[in-house]
Amino acid sequence: MSGRTVLVTGGAGYIGSHCTVELLEAGYNVVALDNFINSVPGPGPGMPPSLERVQQITGRHITFYVCDLLDKQGLQRIFQEHTIDCVIHFAAIKAVGESMQFPLLYYKNNLIATINLLEVMEEHNVYQLVFSSSCTVYGNPESLPITETHPTGDVTNVYGRTKHFIEGMLKDISVANKKWNFIALRYFNPVGAHPSGLIGEDPTKAFTNIMPYMAQVAIGNKPHLTIFGGDYDTEDGTGVRDYIHVMDLAKGHVAALDKLQKEHQRLKFYNLGTGNGVSVLQLLKTFESVTKSKIPFKICDRREGDIVSMYANASLAENELGWKAKFTLPQMCADFWRWQTLNPDGYRKCAEANGSRKKSTNGHGLPMTEIYNRNEVENTKQNGNFQQKNVENLRQNGHAHSIFSNITDNEH
Repeated sequence: MSGRTVLVTGGAGYIGSHCTVELLEAGYNVVALDNFINSVPGPGPGMPPSLERVQQITGRHITFYVCDLLDKQGLQRIFQEHTIDCVIHFAAIKAVGESMQFPLLYYKNNLIATINLLEVMEEHNVYQLVFSSSCTVYGNPESLPITETHPTGDVTNVYGRTKHFIEGMLKDISVANKKWNFIALRYFNPVGAHPSGLIGEDPTKAFTNIMPYMAQVAIGNKPHLTIFGGDYDTEDGTGVRDYIHVMDLAKGHVAALDKLQKEHQRLKFYNLGTGNGVSVLQLLKTFESVTKSKIPFKICDRREGDIVSMYANASLAENELGWKAKFTLPQMCADFWRWQTLNPDGYRKCAEANGSRKKSTNGHGLPMTEIYNRNEVENTKQNGNFQQKNVENLRQNGHAHSIFSNITDNEH
């Protein structure tokens, strides 16, 4: 697929940056955008540190824009500037517990932003999209492992409902206009990091995933791991999830794009998981074994909306996409630990250290004459159009508990 251009929304984030590695190595050109709600900006108007490192890993350039999908005009300018062939849509806010406290915030950021994206795509005759959906659309499983034919809609949290609503939108749109070609990837619980240790899930953000929290406890930055619920009907009383290496997940997106190029199916759903159910305590013990560390933990009461067990049957993706998860749980732990030990403070120290470096121009990085420069970003933050400030204010003003409301759950 060399020469085709992919727009990656949320490209500086955890999954987006790893997917960008795979896209570049598969021969795609990448235009990425992000608003830094779930990712770390650079010190100036240049490439964010995660994507700088992606360029280092791949030896290829990325075109990057600071852009919020709620800024429809800014999004339109990107499509005017580039010939986009297809889109991978990661951009969303994603903490399950937080979504229950601030539902309007989640509906606005996840639903309206997606509508803007779809409208701009249609205006520019771009009809191929891979959507980052979630296993949360299944709600409480009626049977395990979960196949794509399992009923959806009985969702236990607002975050999952936004994903389910978007899936419904894609279905309606694909029926109304046969030009559209969608694949929605329902993935389970991403963990791990790139084997190089150069990119991973930044521990300085308001993370909700369990593995970075474990790692922060292991290096002494956090006192203990909090596990919500120790009385579930599972082998050890803790919740069971399907943990998948982020690089396996990234390869699944490339496989989905390849499928879109070969076949016009209008809308297709695929599970991306390993098919192995792992409890929180099993994950903890594996992480301790791999890292040779001891992680103190406390078991607290269950939380509203939590699910007992969830793991995938991903045979459809294997049969139709030619994709199968390959990394083992110890490999997931080892790769994340490598990232954590090489980057104990995440990307922020790197960004500060590189503050004096020459910023990338000519379309490689935040283009100096393009949509935003740093002053414009600050202006949008101040006038309320930039959503990061709103999200961070909600997380800091008396709602710190919501930041880690999903640390033993990390359902995507």
